[in-house]
Amino acid sequence: MNYIIFDLEWNQASDKHLEHPRMAFEIIEIGAVKADESGRILGEFGQLVRPFVYPHLFERIRQVVGLCEADLEQARPFPAVWEEFLAWCGKDYIFCTWGPMDLTELEKNLDFYGIPNPLPRPLLYYDVQKLFSLALEEGTSRRALDYAAAFLNLPQEEAFHRALSDARYTWMVMEALDMKRLASMVSIDYHRPPRTAKEEIYLKFDRYSKFVSRVFPTKEDAMEDRNVTATVCFRCGRAARKKIRWFSSGSHRYLSLSYCPKHGWLRGKIRMKRADDGSGVFAVKTLKYVDESGAAMVFKKQEELRRKRRMKRLEGGGSVPSNDSESSIE
Repeated sequence: MNYIIFDLEWNQASDKHLEHPRMAFEIIEIGAVKADESGRILGEFGQLVRPFVYPHLFERIRQVVGLCEADLEQARPFPAVWEEFLAWCGKDYIFCTWGPMDLTELEKNLDFYGIPNPLPRPLLYYDVQKLFSLALEEGTSRRALDYAAAFLNLPQEEAFHRALSDARYTWMVMEALDMKRLASMVSIDYHRPPRTAKEEIYLKFDRYSKFVSRVFPTKEDAMEDRNVTATVCFRCGRAARKKIRWFSSGSHRYLSLSYCPKHGWLRGKIRMKRADDGSGVFAVKTLKYVDESGAAMVFKKQEELRRKRRMKRLEGGGSVPSNDSESSIE
């Protein structure tokens, strides 16, 4: 299997009210590096794309990317460049990008032009931005590519913010990481979420599991589904007993805490995401092993939310029941 490390540059409307409803970001350049699993570079791809929706470059894009309209006038349109890029990728590969946005915008550009999406479902890829954080920081930060290059003391002979040069830098970051250790840490593209229970996605890693549900009309419908709310220990397959049932920690987030007698505490997190086509929402559930302090943090979070709700009731003149009806501890 080969790595396709790609980067996109895109243009956008100069004002929000001028934005096309189906094309917020229009691709104007595709750059990519192809490498095999041993780290050998197999080739490079770099093409400008002639814009159709936003023919005039937004001034900020012009300054950051260093292109002008004249540079793009002789380029081919997106469908032609995409066809060449897809053929160049070959058959056995996995995409690698700096962050999740490039892959999503690539698919949205395919949708706009009515080009059938040939990419697999589920679409798994390496988010090198996330891998950098997991390998060298605390795992939650998301750094800029130039920050990572400086952190790793990479040679910076090319300017950033051009597609091919950024693809090269992304590959250099990958080379500096222990990809054998990180090989299982794939990310999931959410542009085309599952539509049926049969298509729902289950992934297992060393310390956590991830589940992506089918699309539901509302988040309330999703939270009534057993697959969404189940807390199964992904090491032994036993149902972990919920110590704190799922509770809302934000408008689109839920937390829970469960316990497996054999493997310990499991912190559950659900994020509700809206399907890009507006058809509803889907749940992304993560179950992660935590220690006693991690479990205590979930208890603390729930109690803080309870306290805020009580205060809000009191400020509104309402009464607080002696037996808190929002309690979710079993």
